[in-house]
Amino acid sequence: MTLNWQAASEIAQKNVSSWADDAPGGAVIGFDGETIRFAHAGGVESLATLTPFSPDSVVRYASVTKHVFCAMVLAHADEIGLDDRLGKHLPELQAPLSDVTVGQALDMSGGLPDVRECLSLLGLSVFTETQKAELLAYVGRLTRLNFDAGTEVSYSNTGYRLVEAILERKGVGFNAFVEQQLAAPLKTFLTAPEVWADPVKDLVPGYWKADGGWQLSWAGLQISASGSLAGSATALTTWLQALISGTGAFAGVLEKLSAQRFLADGRPSGYGLGLRWSRLGDQKFVGHGGSHPGYKTYFLLDPQSRSGFVIVSNREDTNGYKIALEAMSALTGLALPKTGCIIPDGLYVTETGPWWLQVKAGVSTFLDSDDTLYDDGDGWFSSRSASSPMRLRWTGDAVEGQGGHAERRFLPVIPVMLDTANTDDASIAADLQGHWVCDEGAQLDIRDGAVFMGVGPTRQTMPLTALGNGRFLFTLKDGPWTKRICLNRLDGDRFELVLSRARMIEYRRSA
Repeated sequence: MTLNWQAASEIAQKNVSSWADDAPGGAVIGFDGETIRFAHAGGVESLATLTPFSPDSVVRYASVTKHVFCAMVLAHADEIGLDDRLGKHLPELQAPLSDVTVGQALDMSGGLPDVRECLSLLGLSVFTETQKAELLAYVGRLTRLNFDAGTEVSYSNTGYRLVEAILERKGVGFNAFVEQQLAAPLKTFLTAPEVWADPVKDLVPGYWKADGGWQLSWAGLQISASGSLAGSATALTTWLQALISGTGAFAGVLEKLSAQRFLADGRPSGYGLGLRWSRLGDQKFVGHGGSHPGYKTYFLLDPQSRSGFVIVSNREDTNGYKIALEAMSALTGLALPKTGCIIPDGLYVTETGPWWLQVKAGVSTFLDSDDTLYDDGDGWFSSRSASSPMRLRWTGDAVEGQGGHAERRFLPVIPVMLDTANTDDASIAADLQGHWVCDEGAQLDIRDGAVFMGVGPTRQTMPLTALGNGRFLFTLKDGPWTKRICLNRLDGDRFELVLSRARMIEYRRSA
């Protein structure tokens, strides 16, 4: 296959040129195993200094960290095995979390609730500071998974947090591995700070767009090896060149990280160890994205031609996957996937349970996780995402298919605000009125068709929308994030709050 680097460069340049000289920006690099073929940048590092963004600007890579951490796990096979139960190394974990394997914790099939989304459901903001020991103790108190391990795939950072804790107890630190085993031999700058406030040399600020303009980003969660890595686009490229070339200590690492993983029933999942497979036509590519408040990162590799792209930015609205896929299409001449989804726009819900789906303009939102739907032929439409797999079709009266590889059947529903709700919904909502508490100390109130959560000036009033059969949606706003949460009634005195990555937070009626 002839590689058209000029066409790929033009696509990259077009994308970075959309970042204005007085707005946050980013960089796109195209490379092969030996050389950087092009590097384009746009926008600025800082709205205070208006210093132009460059390929050497240092950013947070967020979840692009994951495959690097998995490389460390593989390098310490004498200390930890992918088939080990988490409970073997972390005795404080309770079943069923303790029975999840290390491999399942890393390949997104473990059903481990994502800590950050759990905190949202407890009413704690993205800005609330949390520490490593207390977070680990919190996970040790959990007694529910999002789903039975090995039956689905749903993105979660918690497995990486737990496996990092295991290795730390064995004297193996992630930042030491990054700086000594990667950055030093590659003669580049990479580091893995544990908390947002840790100083990082030359780190540029991240930004998110509020109604009033750009805002500086911040996050209080102790980051963990699920997303702690920081460096520049150039540094990430240097590491990926070593990985894709497989030289020296990095021989065979990419193959191991990207090796096919399987669900408990033998189905391939498409998500490896911190890497996910994508495709154009019949050709497969491997990569991963990262998202922190104010930062977006993505890389995509073609192992066959040993080529790839890196995208980094210090702005919340960057779609790195789209840029990478367009550049790879231009490079290889392979056609971009078609959209043209014919599933009718609307809101859908399963007969029972918290599983809701919205389709709008070819984008599916499943439990508040958004994915573009691509035409797979024969009436099927797929997210083509190994980390949030969706495959759906319209039957004429329902949307059927798989969400996270689990079979689902969604029926159309007309959402109803409770002030105009039918008798059944209004009756259920009336019965929900009162004060509700969670075992972790969180509490909320329901009255007048709304959820009240928070204290003092942080208290939010969130109207409930009825989906029928004891299910309601409400919208929580938290800095750069807007989350639609499903309240699913379990019995007269108990309900659960459900997001895509955390589906098990229960509240009980206060006596």
